[in-house]
Amino acid sequence: VAITTRLLVSHLSGIRHYEKDPAKVKEEKEKANRALKLTKPYQDKEQKEGKETENTASVKPRKEHEGDIKSLSSKPGRRDKEFEQEEYYLKEKFESVIESLKIFKNDPLFFKPGDQFLYSTYGFTLLSAVVERVSGQKFTDYMLKMFRDLDMLSTVLDDNEAMIYNRARCYVYNKKGRLVNAPYVDNSYKWAGGGFLSSVGDLLKFGNALLYSYQVGQCKTTNSKLLPGYLKPDTVAMMWTPVPKTEVSWDRDGKYAMAWAVVEKKQQCGCCRKQRHYASHTGGAVGASSVLLILPEELGSEAIDTGLVAPPRGVIVSIICNMQSVSLNSTALKIAREFDKQNRAE
Repeated sequence: VAITTRLLVSHLSGIRHYEKDPAKVKEEKEKANRALKLTKPYQDKEQKEGKETENTASVKPRKEHEGDIKSLSSKPGRRDKEFEQEEYYLKEKFESVIESLKIFKNDPLFFKPGDQFLYSTYGFTLLSAVVERVSGQKFTDYMLKMFRDLDMLSTVLDDNEAMIYNRARCYVYNKKGRLVNAPYVDNSYKWAGGGFLSSVGDLLKFGNALLYSYQVGQCKTTNSKLLPGYLKPDTVAMMWTPVPKTEVSWDRDGKYAMAWAVVEKKQQCGCCRKQRHYASHTGGAVGASSVLLILPEELGSEAIDTGLVAPPRGVIVSIICNMQSVSLNSTALKIAREFDKQNRAE
């Protein structure tokens, strides 16, 4: 079979995640789908009554993964099955991403590439190896240069040995429901999928750079020429275009695109529930949870043609929590909507 970088970035490669048993993955997905069907009558009732139904993280259409956090497991005594996988707690230090491929390179694929969706941190490890070979430099060096270009000076490798100013201590609940320090892990086996430390401010810079790149191609200014975006507008549009056969556990309205979950603009009937176009991604690690959500402003043709607006225009929400298994996407979406409502009122 052939595995392309597009399949990797959209989690359609067939490469396993932390669970090695395909039967268990299938069983978890079927359980989640059954739970989703049980909630559908209630959702339909809410929609008929004209209420806006938002996604909650209590029901998922598939197994939890590193970027998907269950709200139930954030309560004392609850444990996310995802974090029961032994590979989450690896302590071995890998000198390169090529070396870390040995963890899964001899394991069978779960399905033919392109046939199904399965979130895979190891798929991103393979993707980082591709970047390393193509760029001719270490993946970590390549990423740190990019972060510097974006002025993300607080974003660094989660290296246990390094002295990192203001590094937060991470926490988890143990089996008795008591708050304890998160166990020691070495993330060198998955730099691309969960190996960087950042700050709320840096994530906002990252979101603004993407939003600017996305919108700059739409704007026409008469007074001054806008600088180009860090990425081409078409590139960001492609990254934020839903890919067939994908799914998103933290928002049932969304599909997975290229390294982002995307909800498309949609309204089926007048005076009924309206979906706004936005992109987001949650993150989960041992002792930490996060989300970055980008809600672009819907620019009118008059504003674009007259040059009265300049990108980035929209709302970006970034939340980082030094606690394991905290659901954050629905909270970020509520915050974004409130700010968007205020902006439109002004």
